[in-house]
Amino acid sequence: MYWQEEARCGSDSTGWARAGWLHTRHGSVPTPTFMPVGTVGTVKGITTDALRSTGAGIILGNTYHLMLRPTAERVHRLGGLHRMMDWPGPILTDSGGFQVMSLGPLRQMDEDGVTFRSHIDGSKHRLTAESSTDIQFKLDATITMAFDECPALPATKETLETSMERSMRWAARSREAFKARPGYGQFGIVQGGTEEDLRKRSVKALRNIGFEGYAIGGLAVGEGQELMFSTLDFTIPELPADQPRYLMGVGTPDDLLGAVMRGCDMFDCVMPSRAGRTARAYTERGTMNMRNARFADDTRPISPDDDSPLAGRYSRAYIHHLFRANEMLGPMLLTWHNLAYYQRLMRQIRSAIIDGTLPALAQKLRADWSKGDWTEEEFPKPQFTL
Repeated sequence: MYWQEEARCGSDSTGWARAGWLHTRHGSVPTPTFMPVGTVGTVKGITTDALRSTGAGIILGNTYHLMLRPTAERVHRLGGLHRMMDWPGPILTDSGGFQVMSLGPLRQMDEDGVTFRSHIDGSKHRLTAESSTDIQFKLDATITMAFDECPALPATKETLETSMERSMRWAARSREAFKARPGYGQFGIVQGGTEEDLRKRSVKALRNIGFEGYAIGGLAVGEGQELMFSTLDFTIPELPADQPRYLMGVGTPDDLLGAVMRGCDMFDCVMPSRAGRTARAYTERGTMNMRNARFADDTRPISPDDDSPLAGRYSRAYIHHLFRANEMLGPMLLTWHNLAYYQRLMRQIRSAIIDGTLPALAQKLRADWSKGDWTEEEFPKPQFTL
């Protein structure tokens, strides 16, 4: 597995926005790319055919959830995650570290790993750098993530330093346990909170170990966009310029735009699919709550710029009706819409990087997001006669 640069929009040789290709055993993916989150072997509320139609090239699965059910061994017997869920493209699997650390009193951590009780049935389990890596191998993950500890913020610098150093020791063990195969790869995860010296030490440790790519973890956990961006500003220049950079768990469209402009290549977040299940639509004019009564007689599609297979087929009034009637099709259609918007946004950003017009696009995108819904003069309602 390797990343190949195609174009750069900026003058800093170690950062700024860049377009490229991630080449893997399961196909090549244009970057920057957004990875829909398929935690338990499915992106909630959408089929893989619909997912492919949005332009998604790579998706994410999760070690913690899949090890509990249906178990990594069963996934392996069923031919791996690609075959089981009908997704032949690349799959990145989170190591399970974030989920385990989020269990609070249900988990106990030591130098070797974490002992925890399942949130499903209370059964006892153990996860280490070695077992996490082996589970991801059984899942047939195209990209395996190193096992790490993601401390909650805010935290003291002492806590962050202790956690970061442990994560670096776990990263070395994860790398040792990784079974290298052509077209597959493993990413190390940079930790250290928002502390510049800790982040730089973390990057140095990971580069000394050596990975096919590098992820930036421990952000988008409540620190705010300004602090997230400032952390990226001093972290990204330390990362290799010829390998992929993955910002974990991000985010809103504006988060994605700002992170791409700082040199990030890969992203994942539950936000577009979760929003789809709660009646929030992402559009070029910001978000809309489709439960709002103003949509009850609105015959327009959600967005005039939609280029997905949904374009023009379903009215705002119909989507509104589905949610008010608690019909499952509402969340399904809106999840499809949101994921299509995120992929469309990434295509726009990538094209602008290649054309050298990203600053102008960024200005337009941010201005449009703040305008609110289209007026009827800008986007007329279709008129129907029976």
